[in-house]
Amino acid sequence: MPVVVRREKPHPGAQLRITDRNGWRLTAFATNTKLGQLADLELRHRRRARCEDRIRQSKDCGLLNLPLFSFAQNQVWTAIVALAFDLNAWMQMLALTSTNARTWELKTLRLRLFAIAARIARHARQRRLRFDAHAKHTRLLIAGLHRLDAFTNTS
Repeated sequence: MPVVVRREKPHPGAQLRITDRNGWRLTAFATNTKLGQLADLELRHRRRARCEDRIRQSKDCGLLNLPLFSFAQNQVWTAIVALAFDLNAWMQMLALTSTNARTWELKTLRLRLFAIAARIARHARQRRLRFDAHAKHTRLLIAGLHRLDAFTNTS
């Protein structure tokens, strides 16, 4: 079984590990795929790691301890949690323009975006949602809402 080892510089701000030498980090993965170029194998591995990271997040947020009593109720609960995570993943991909914000975990999104205070204001027979102007990520949230609104208006 081939093991692919890559030497790379950690991204800026990354926590260095005890195994990092002279500012370089070694990453490795094993594969039993015989065909394909090295770059394709590494891309597939990174995508799989991203998928497993989403699975870990979903377990943290509601799939580890099922809250209901019967099997059918818990089956509905897991479907709702899976749907919520799918919607969140699509929202991150379509609405958030910053590559940093696209990689935030659900707890970080909840803390930075979903917790921004807002009020419903009525003016000229219209209702408007006014977000807190002093929150750090308000511009990112508003830009994301505008991008999602553009998607819904084009179809």
